[in-house]
Amino acid sequence: MKISETALAGVKLIEPRVFADDRGWFMENWRLEHYAELGIDAEFVQTNSSHSSQGVIRGLHYQHPQSQGKLVWVSAGEVFDVAVDIRPDSPAFGQWVGVCLTADDHQQLWIPPGFAHGFQVLSPTATFHYQCTEPYRAEFDRAIAYNDPDIGVEWPQPAQGISAKDEAAPVLSSISPDHLPTCASS
Repeated sequence: MKISETALAGVKLIEPRVFADDRGWFMENWRLEHYAELGIDAEFVQTNSSHSSQGVIRGLHYQHPQSQGKLVWVSAGEVFDVAVDIRPDSPAFGQWVGVCLTADDHQQLWIPPGFAHGFQVLSPTATFHYQCTEPYRAEFDRAIAYNDPDIGVEWPQPAQGISAKDEAAPVLSSISPDHLPTCASS
């Protein structure tokens, strides 16, 4: 298994070992001891899947005060996956990193607590999976505008299929710091 740091400290791109032969392939999506050796010592309490059409953007989502770490991957199709550092006390506050995840490359992205997360579907459809370190809590559910000009995410395709919640999401600069995670709480 290979792990690479991204431009944002803590956000890691993971290349699991894939065992392929003429029958197909096999891989471990998660094994605590192996990931802990690589610095991802997370305990997952919930796994989610979504299926979306091309151009759909989901995000930028986070929970507060119960921040979630997420291990994400694609099992069908291709997405552009984004993490945004939303910790006001972080030197990288408001910065983002994006990577393409495909079912063919089997890569995963680790997004630690304290980051907002979103993705855009690049293929005709995509199936996306998230393992979360905290359960979803509707009362903690938050969003930041996917098109916040101060963050400046460069989505690869025109936005489509934006949910009403995401269309109404505020820009990061309008959110009080006490409604955002901190480095100490992440």
